Parts: sequence; structure tokens; C-alpha cells
Amino acid sequence: MKGIKMGILMLLCCVQASSVWAQVVGVAAKVNGVEISNFRLERHFADYLLAQGRSVGAIRSPNVYKRFRKEALEQLIDKELLWQEAQKRGLNVDPVRVQTELKKLKAAFGSPENFARRLVQEGFDESSYTDYLRQELAAMMMLEALTPVSAPSAAEVERLYQLNVKQFERPELIQARHILLKVSTASDQESIAEVHKQITSLQQQLNQGADFAALARRYSQDSTAEQGGLLDDFQRGDMVPSFETAAFALLPGAISEPVLTQYGWHLIKLEQRHPSLTMPQQEAKELILRQLANEQINQARTATLVQLRADSEVVILSR
Repeated sequence: MKGIKMGILMLLCCVQASSVWAQVVGVAAKVNGVEISNFRLERHFADYLLAQGRSVGAIRSPNVYKRFRKEALEQLIDKELLWQEAQKRGLNVDPVRVQTELKKLKAAFGSPENFARRLVQEGFDESSYTDYLRQELAAMMMLEALTPVSAPSAAEVERLYQLNVKQFERPELIQARHILLKVSTASDQESIAEVHKQITSLQQQLNQGADFAALARRYSQDSTAEQGGLLDDFQRGDMVPSFETAAFALLPGAISEPVLTQYGWHLIKLEQRHPSLTMPQQEAKELILRQLANEQINQARTATLVQLRADSEVVILSR
């Protein structure tokens, strides 16, 4: 239900002029003889894109535009099917509930005047928008009524937990900084030794109290230099062996001896160590239960919409 409410609010947040909506003519589809106008489709299309953090103007590819528009039309057809089914079954939305939702939406716009102004921009008046809101709520209620699902069994939850127990474990992680002075291990010994002198000089400055991050910003030849050499948290197996061995051997705040890898000479400072964690079994099973329930609901809803279409006459006119 939260998705419906958010979609309704985002629809009103679309910035479209009423004069633009007025130019949209024609029919996009027919559902059991009921027309879905291009006007209605374009309004829903803007809402559909906003729900994904997109806007019509940001889509550059004609193929992507057509795909999203087709998906929006399919969604609109599903809503019309559900609304028609709700009417057929005599499912009515409590007027008090509709008015309650309307009040919430008005409050979201700060004042009744702002709300009324936005309705006009979107091609509504309060009466037609109330009807729209009633249909949206009825469609959602109908979908919920048509897709009752039983709770996943404890045996199924236990089975999935045992199969995926490793997914509920987080390995030991560390956070470290490093300074890299590049030299290839394929270089001659003289070049390797020369860069070793340079890294040793930096090590001496650190031993005398220099700030590691400041030296990394000034001297490191790695892409992390601007961040003071700070690396993303990593686990065993993420780094080359010699770097990993040196890093995991450190205590927080300690700095390694110079370490040679195929990239060059490194100095490593351990910032934090995060011990391995295992999610408590009960918490893991509750997570599995929620995921299973959501999967069952989604599968049931998909099957319901497929059946509604099979029992209906749907003609798509807009391509």
C-alpha cells in the first residue's frame, strides 16, 4: 500500500503544464472495451519514471524510451483490470479512507492552494482526482484480495537456512591506508633498491611522528592518494598475498615495514579491524521468512494478473 501512496504523491510532483497534457489525444489501449487514453498513459508514464528516479527528459535513447513507455502501459492495463474486477465484485473503498489519504496528500504540499494548483497542472480537479485516488486504492485492495498466500513453513525456512548458512557470515575485515611508490618487480635490482630508499625515508618520517595521511597525499603514486591512502575495507583474498599478509599482521594504528608487490613498494597503516560476524540464527531465519513471503506474494500477484488478462480482451493501440 505504501507504494501506491508514494506513486500518487509522485504523480502530483511531476512538473508538467496543463497545456502540455491538453495536447495529448488518442487512445493507448482498450481493456474490455474501456479506453485508456494517451492522456492517461502519459500522465502515468511520468509517474512510472519518477518511481525509478528518472524523468522523460533524461532519456536519450529512443529504444529505452519505448521500453519504459511500454512497461508503463502494461502496468496501467493491470491497474484497469484490477479496477474492473473490483467493480465486478462490488469492492468499495471506504470514503473515509479516501478522504484521509486526500488530507495527507494536501498536507504534503503545504497548503490547499498549492495542492489545488498542482492538480490543475496535472489535468485534474479535486473531484476527478478523488476518483483517481479511489480507483488506485481499489486496485491495490483487489490485488491483495485475489492473492492470499499462506506463511512459509518452518521446515522450508530451516531448509533454506541450512543451504545458505554461509551467506549469514561476514568475514574479518580491515580498513587500512597505504603509500605506494611504484616500481616493477621486473625492473633491475638497482631501480628496486632506489625506490626502497625513498620508501624507507618516508618510513623514518613516520617514525618521527609525521602524519601518514598527509604523506600519502603528497607522495603516494596510487589512486587513493587524494584520500590520504585510505582503502575500502577488505578481507583476506582481496589483495595480493604480500600486501595482505603484512596488513592483517598489524595492530590498529601500527605501520608496516616496506612491502614489495608487483606494483611497487608500500607502507601500510592499519586503521581498524572488524572481526568476523555471524548473524544470529533467529535473525537469519526471520530474514529468510520475509524473503520467502515476498517471493510468494510476487508470484501469486503475477499469476493473478496473467489470469485476469487471459479472461479479458486487451487491445494495445499505442506502440
